[in-house]
Amino acid sequence: MKIFRGLHHPGVAEACALTIGNFDGVHRGHQAMLALLNNEARQRGVQSCVLTFEPHPRDYFAAKLNKPELAPARIGTLRDKLCELAECGVQQTIVLPFNDKLASQSPDAFIQDVIIHGLGARYVLVGDDFRFGARRAGDYAMLDAAGREHGFDVARMNSYEVHGLRVSSSAVRESLGKADLVDTARLLGRPYSISGHVVHGRKLGRQLGVSAAIGAHQDGFRTLNLRFKHWKPAASGIFAVAVHGLADHALPGVANLGVRPSIDPDDVNGGRVLLETHCLEWPDHLGAEGAYGKIIRVELLHKLHDELKYDSLDALTAGIAKDCEDARAFFAASTHAETRRQTTRDRI
Repeated sequence: MKIFRGLHHPGVAEACALTIGNFDGVHRGHQAMLALLNNEARQRGVQSCVLTFEPHPRDYFAAKLNKPELAPARIGTLRDKLCELAECGVQQTIVLPFNDKLASQSPDAFIQDVIIHGLGARYVLVGDDFRFGARRAGDYAMLDAAGREHGFDVARMNSYEVHGLRVSSSAVRESLGKADLVDTARLLGRPYSISGHVVHGRKLGRQLGVSAAIGAHQDGFRTLNLRFKHWKPAASGIFAVAVHGLADHALPGVANLGVRPSIDPDDVNGGRVLLETHCLEWPDHLGAEGAYGKIIRVELLHKLHDELKYDSLDALTAGIAKDCEDARAFFAASTHAETRRQTTRDRI
């Protein structure tokens, strides 16, 4: 999949089948829309194209109005969104910066500048609640009328439902907020995970009391740090996780997703949202520094508890040790449950 930041690049296709949206989470409703988009693109002999925005328009208006409560919690990183769009077979994605100019653009100007001249759309597919342009004045009827006038087809896709429930980014956020990861996976069509490059931190985990560490390495609680650039993740807390990308199998681990309230705010990552993961099994071939720069994917399996603020490093060490112990118990119970299911099937 080709990715462009902005419209005016030599590699942008001259004609396309287009859909427009934020696509936070790329859930099953999005996936159904993208499958239809790809089919319509093939029939017309053009590329399938997603136009998305960064930041999220509601993030922009929340900052503009100084009302952070208006900003939606973010399901995934931009990297994860782009990876999922590629997995869905999208051929081209345009990431358009949502700024003052775009926010004040009239619906007619958006149609002319972006849809027609910028992307050469032959077909435009939108959701049933699609609005666009300054003050959200543009709607499906306006877009459809413009399509008839300028020679591009316009289609609208109704809500996608699972067991009678509408699948939406809001529903995914609500499910993650309740730490219902089974329901989240049902809405996404896959387990919830976060991926990225492993970055350096303060390496405080190596200083924490090794004697208190349940199953810790000889240099303490070595962690893998992934930055979650948005300040408001839809999920937060301490989780049992599976780490992909460091070995030929998933590694069990325990992770903190959030701002780590016990850490010094002057820390190199202080104040930033991090997914900080400790592998319960560390691949020997990586050595002490071998994970830095690698791309990993951390799958959240089970929430242990919310983030806690500890009063001292000793208390933090004991807390992490307890989290490791609880994560090991979760994995042991999961293995036992799977073994029982398999034994039952064998008897049948």
